[in-house]
Amino acid sequence: MESTAVRHRDVRSRGVAPLWGAAAVLFLLVAVVVGVLAGPVDLGAGAVLGTIGERLHLPGVTSDLSPTERSILWELRLPRVVLAALVGGMLATAGATYQGVFRNPLADPYLLGVAAGAGLGATVAIAYAPAGIQGQRLLPLAAFVGASLAVVLAYAVGRSAGRARDAATLVLAGVTVASFLTAAQTFVQQRNTDTLRQVYSWILGGLPTSGWSDVLLVLPYVAVAVAVIVALRRVVDVLNLGDDEATSLGVNVRRMRLALIVAATLGTAAVVAVSGLIGFVGIIVPHTIRLLTGFGYRALLPLSFVVGAGFLVLADVVARTALAPAEIPLGVVTAFVGAPFFAVVLRTSRVGSR
Repeated sequence: MESTAVRHRDVRSRGVAPLWGAAAVLFLLVAVVVGVLAGPVDLGAGAVLGTIGERLHLPGVTSDLSPTERSILWELRLPRVVLAALVGGMLATAGATYQGVFRNPLADPYLLGVAAGAGLGATVAIAYAPAGIQGQRLLPLAAFVGASLAVVLAYAVGRSAGRARDAATLVLAGVTVASFLTAAQTFVQQRNTDTLRQVYSWILGGLPTSGWSDVLLVLPYVAVAVAVIVALRRVVDVLNLGDDEATSLGVNVRRMRLALIVAATLGTAAVVAVSGLIGFVGIIVPHTIRLLTGFGYRALLPLSFVVGAGFLVLADVVARTALAPAEIPLGVVTAFVGAPFFAVVLRTSRVGSR
């Protein structure tokens, strides 16, 4: 009991150090600047700042950008950068949350079947919905519903085993559901081979260029999910000690785990519905922060959102500029970085360790 109290006291004492917090914010700001300025049309940093100053009605501030350049800035680059930040921040935060809740350093946001459910939903929409009504909303809606239902099904399977509080049971249920939904997706693809290219394009991940509508679509979900996770960040630290120790410290393990899973799933499903399946962000970012700082989840979770946002903004810059005018799928860029990183983590970590 004494060792438990000492460990709990140590968990509570780890907040975000000002230096690391400032470094994370600076990293995000640099990424946003690079994301806004990078592209085939050179806007210029001074002109961009002048345009932003004009929008803010700052006295004496003017901009030399032409109407076309203003449209590129406000309708293409800025919304894409903001969307990349929201997607990256949410995936990184969800990955860190799952790693703490399930005490598994290799957990990612797709652990409970989100990717398989979203993939099946998107595939069904592409294969069977009339082309005239697919548009920009039906596909994300189908992916969101599929992702959400996958996690609900995984939780139901876990409860049916009679051990809903057991994290390992939920993980196994997620693997089972993901396997089944992936098989269903493959069946639909094989029955509709003419849609394979469109399906694979969505699966490989990417950010749409439809302006601010996608940002406004995912923002409420991300805001609610991140707010709940950050509010419960101390609980994640306690859950990481183990179910028995968390219960002895007065934590309702089942209720808190469910709340965190729902929040992480809600945010992940929302961003995946818009961006497709972008992998490895939920592993790369939390582990990098943990290796650099040694922080517990009280600091790791908010830092993961900020650094994850900056990471995906920079990854998107690579995706749209490396082979310009062609664009590399964003999921491919993160996989190039994430696969070697995952191999290192797999070699140096033990599943279930702190």
